Amino acid sequence: MIERLHTSDRMSKIVKHNGVVYLCGQVGAGETVADQTRDCLSRIDALLEEAGSDRNHILQAIVWLRDMADFAEMNAVWDAWVPQGHAPARACGEARLARDVLKVEIIITAASKS
Repeated sequence: MIERLHTSDRMSKIVKHNGVVYLCGQVGAGETVADQTRDCLSRIDALLEEAGSDRNHILQAIVWLRDMADFAEMNAVWDAWVPQGHAPARACGEARLARDVLKVEIIITAASKS
């Protein structure tokens, strides 16, 4: 069975299937890439909790940065957020994001806790 939460015509914020949680790309508010990353990760925490998962159960993360020059700044926030011993498979690349003010977008796939 596939369960979709917060569904619109375009997308669902959460899709659950066979014990796996898929989150749509998350962005954050703020002036700096660090601010946006912190806000984005806070949103991810909330969606994972709603979906019955948490950051200890993240399987994969895909990170898009507007500018790879922000890689170290984003990683400083990311490294403080990821629980030690629970780092997911991760890719990071540079991309033009949906709005000019966005500096980072993160896509998460996680296992359910149950």
